[in-house]
Amino acid sequence: MARDPRYDILFQPLKIGPVTAKNRFYQVPHCNGGGYRDPSAAAAMRGIKSEGGWGVIFTEQCEMHHTSEITPFIELRLWEDADIPGLAKMAAAMKRHGALAGIQLAYSGVNGPNLYTREVPRAPTALPIRTFTNDPIQARAMDREDIRDLRRWHRNAFRRAKQAGFDLVCLYGAHGFGIIQHFLSRATNQRSDEYGGSLENRARLMRELIAEARDAVGDSCGITLRLSLDEIVGDLGFSNAELRDLIAMHADLPDLWDLAHGAWEDCSGPSRFKEEAAQEDLVAGIKQLTQKPVVGVGRFTSPDVMVRQIKQGTLDFIGCARPSIADPFLPRKVEEGRIEDIRECIGCNICITGDMTMSISRCTQNPTFMEEWRKGWHPEKIQGKGDSDSVLVVGAGPAGLEAALALGRRGYRVALAESGTELGGRVARECKLPGLSAWGRVRDYRAFQLGKLANVEIYFDSHLAAEDILGFGFQHVAIATGADWRRDGVARAHVVPMPIDAAIPLFTPDDIMAGRLPDGGRVVLFDDDHYYMGGVTAELLAGKGMKVTLVTSSAFVSDWSRNTLEQGAIHRRLAAAGIEIVLNRVVTRIGADHVETACAYTGNAAPMAADAVVLVTARIGRDALWHDLVARRGDWAEAGIRSVKRIGDAEAPGPIAWATYAGHRYARELDEPDIGDAMPFRREVTALAAD
Repeated sequence: MARDPRYDILFQPLKIGPVTAKNRFYQVPHCNGGGYRDPSAAAAMRGIKSEGGWGVIFTEQCEMHHTSEITPFIELRLWEDADIPGLAKMAAAMKRHGALAGIQLAYSGVNGPNLYTREVPRAPTALPIRTFTNDPIQARAMDREDIRDLRRWHRNAFRRAKQAGFDLVCLYGAHGFGIIQHFLSRATNQRSDEYGGSLENRARLMRELIAEARDAVGDSCGITLRLSLDEIVGDLGFSNAELRDLIAMHADLPDLWDLAHGAWEDCSGPSRFKEEAAQEDLVAGIKQLTQKPVVGVGRFTSPDVMVRQIKQGTLDFIGCARPSIADPFLPRKVEEGRIEDIRECIGCNICITGDMTMSISRCTQNPTFMEEWRKGWHPEKIQGKGDSDSVLVVGAGPAGLEAALALGRRGYRVALAESGTELGGRVARECKLPGLSAWGRVRDYRAFQLGKLANVEIYFDSHLAAEDILGFGFQHVAIATGADWRRDGVARAHVVPMPIDAAIPLFTPDDIMAGRLPDGGRVVLFDDDHYYMGGVTAELLAGKGMKVTLVTSSAFVSDWSRNTLEQGAIHRRLAAAGIEIVLNRVVTRIGADHVETACAYTGNAAPMAADAVVLVTARIGRDALWHDLVARRGDWAEAGIRSVKRIGDAEAPGPIAWATYAGHRYARELDEPDIGDAMPFRREVTALAAD
């Protein structure tokens, strides 16, 4: 298919200093949990984006000197010449299909605790280190010699970046992570010398570093500057008004202005709290202050919104991080007129949890993310089928849908049997909860793609027993029947069922999502799951006029959502809804009209009146069908069955991203050779240094 002319503007080339981007699709820097530990995996991931048509592709944050690093978080490093080969491999992969390769250089200053190098942190002003983990470390104030050192270290980093083959060098001064922002903000710059006070003085280091970059690589590399649109940290913070003044004062200083909202939580808020193009108001009008191109972000997934950003003069480049993860081939699909094939980001932020937990990142929509090198998985290509022909997938939730789609693309004859009357399983239910409507894209994308495969048939109202399956004649059976929320309180605080009086009206998230609600009154919700479900369930009930108390054993409501950058927003949302939040307490027993609670630390007990209780604890896989089939293993051969496997939540409940990955992995590995005890992925092992 040909490209829709409406999107031609997205494919116009544009200069960034001495280099030219082939189109307006700009993958802004984003972390991936790999960094210096998994350089080949990170390089291959960026290379796939080049193949997918991105005009500009950036690394993640790259620490440019050993005196400022952010251990335990795993980012790239360019500390010495020995780091160049790994980065050169990444740059080459980025450029393989015509993209410009960019590197984001970061000196973390007051954000760098130096837990690995043990160097004393340096910052504009002596202040405690500002990190996610509240490290008990302080930075010392930089003197003029420190600043001269910093400029020299940057020159060395610029030279190394050029030697590694990068076309663009980004100076990082956004999200609170970069030294330039620390000097620009009066919250972190309380100096009285020529680097403090007025905006012109606070911008001095920025000007000096850009001048150093221009001298070192400006003849061949574009110089970009990433700044925060608004710190949102009070009167002392670097505000949107100051940013506009700064750009007006230095209109043509960098080759491109890269603008991102405040802290990382503000910039990359999930779809529950941030709509597409959410930063537009903060960016509007800035392009009129400079002749240089401007890139901004906003979880852009719609080509129509992208076109509007450019035509109305808001942006020159469409900056994408999360959408480029969900679909690395987004630009190519727009170019080829395949808009409906875009795998749209759902804004769940599960990708960010890889960085926050110092592990390999995942994507709910794209299970091949960060497996391109480790497992050889390509987001748009899959191997042909093996020596068998047919597969029955039982359950059309996220694992079953992904398995059926990938198996169908491999060429198998697939039957997808769903006991209900709609596709999606848990996704179909959860996307109706407050703020989670975008999560329905997990179902919608796969349903549309399955509709194009003649070799996949879908059957609804299919309540299958082992006897039914043995009579069908399918060679492989995948059990993807999902999971149920437990009603007995078993999770982390209770590893065996808690005492529960049968007289109390008791509910689980499954009840709530099915429309079975408390009659009203005082509802106590015990959240021992610690992710999003407790919060959204409480929000729904409060919206129905109930008086809700959320009790959690954690020190934070929705504790694990700190890894998705939404914990603070969740707390604010619940508090605004009038929900009472009780932290650090465990529900120990449920009576007929109350719950007993205990302090998570001291065990001190206290009762709490309740007309109904909602338990958001653990889930248990629906695997009875799998057990029934395993019990009849002796009948498989006669029935023509070669394998039966449970996948996704039926095997072990987890986030939706775990389910789509499980479905994809099942499909990829079917009929492949048995690898025995070998590792199912590649990894890079650190070489021993010479004694």
